[in-house]
Amino acid sequence: MKSLLLLLSSFVFLNSSFGATPNIVLINIDDLGYADIGPFGAKISTPNLERMAKEGMKLMSHYAAPVCSPSRAAMMTGCYPKRVLPIPGVLFPAAAVGLNPDAITVAEVLKAGGYATACIGKWHLGDQPEFLPTNQGFEHYFGIPYSNDMGPVAEGSKSNPDQPLPKGPGKGKAGAGKTEAVPETGLMGAAQPPLPLVEDHNVVERVKAEQHHTFTRRYTERAVKFIRQNQKQPFFLYLPHNAVHFPHYPSRDFTGKSGISLQKDWAMEVDWSVGQVLDTLRELKLDSNTLVIFTSDNGGPLNQGADNTPLRGSKGSTLEGGIRVCTIAWWPGKIAAGSQTNAITAHMDWLPTFGTLARCKSIGELKLDGKDISPVLLGQKDATGHDVFFYYSGFNLQAVRSGPWKLHLGKSELYNLDDDIGEAKNIAAEHADIVAQLQKQAETMKADLGDKTKDAPGVRELGRVEHPQPLISADGTVREGFNKIAKTLP
Repeated sequence: MKSLLLLLSSFVFLNSSFGATPNIVLINIDDLGYADIGPFGAKISTPNLERMAKEGMKLMSHYAAPVCSPSRAAMMTGCYPKRVLPIPGVLFPAAAVGLNPDAITVAEVLKAGGYATACIGKWHLGDQPEFLPTNQGFEHYFGIPYSNDMGPVAEGSKSNPDQPLPKGPGKGKAGAGKTEAVPETGLMGAAQPPLPLVEDHNVVERVKAEQHHTFTRRYTERAVKFIRQNQKQPFFLYLPHNAVHFPHYPSRDFTGKSGISLQKDWAMEVDWSVGQVLDTLRELKLDSNTLVIFTSDNGGPLNQGADNTPLRGSKGSTLEGGIRVCTIAWWPGKIAAGSQTNAITAHMDWLPTFGTLARCKSIGELKLDGKDISPVLLGQKDATGHDVFFYYSGFNLQAVRSGPWKLHLGKSELYNLDDDIGEAKNIAAEHADIVAQLQKQAETMKADLGDKTKDAPGVRELGRVEHPQPLISADGTVREGFNKIAKTLP
């Protein structure tokens, strides 16, 4: 278990020119497409996000990861996902592995600096007690430990509301884990247990179809309550919504509101939620001292109604549509209203950026891949993002970008993203020198994090537990020793 001494050995707290230490709110939407909100081209009504963009900055070239768990690992640790969470895809229920409890997270950095910390929403970095947010720097947690589709068919996790239940066993067989070897990343398909709602160290609810509809509102209410309770001290609120991940469960108040799809209905409810948070900050006169980030954990899945226009590709790919995400930064009086940046930025930048704004600075013992992008956000002259960005999918290094140039390594396809954001015209044959330069950059990264393997010098150990168990078994029994509230849930 980490200690404050360990944290302070890697960070020192300094005076800064930012004035009072800002509150920080990080809103992370699940599977939101690049053009699923008004400021990035959506046709649905998202007035609160429109206002947020008009009062803040759009990050036009901001990168996540192709799928959920790696993206969140980067967000929490300031590193490329492969460095800190070397898994082939995502984590599932009862996984034996997760983000290492010894990893230093942004919540721990800010908590050591006197911040109140809370995670409200989807975690997805391991569901065993050792991996949950309360063991990673968050004083309070309320949410589900993995995706909303990782539960039983009969309880609403595999289909949209009021739609026929899917047929067949899914990717895993019922009873897997008893008669078959279970992957270390957890239970899949029909083997998945009931979906648990966790509060701090307790399972408080077994999530069924009707409860799915309530999450955006409940998370929002909890977020507002946390802000009100901590308005007299610096706070860090991490608000990772279930929305808009399949199955699509907007509240009944928003169902049908877009006139397009449940996915778009839910995006409209996300906009409502953002409005509640921003209005609370304005009401409490905290807006001028609060940085709010709105983003997504990966590109949108096109087969589930997301819109990544004008980007090519979908969730799960390292085409721009799978990894570039709509992102807005808001801090009235500090971030220029109506601004935007084309600087290359990424989720791994949040830890060093928030650490700087909270008056702490790395002194080198903690290796980060992220960069302090506060100069970009604050519009400082000559501020830049990343010179080079590497596109990992699981263990595989698939592409590299420098400036406008992006090289897909497997096919040796080169695109100029300034001229061709949709990656439509391969110009590798016309720019052999650029291809060679980017290949050289890729080889340097492979020497650190490897390619097509998790064994590489810069890859850190996963967290690992013996005999992982579901937090709720199929009969409703809560894992022994975990819950202090109820032994069984209906």
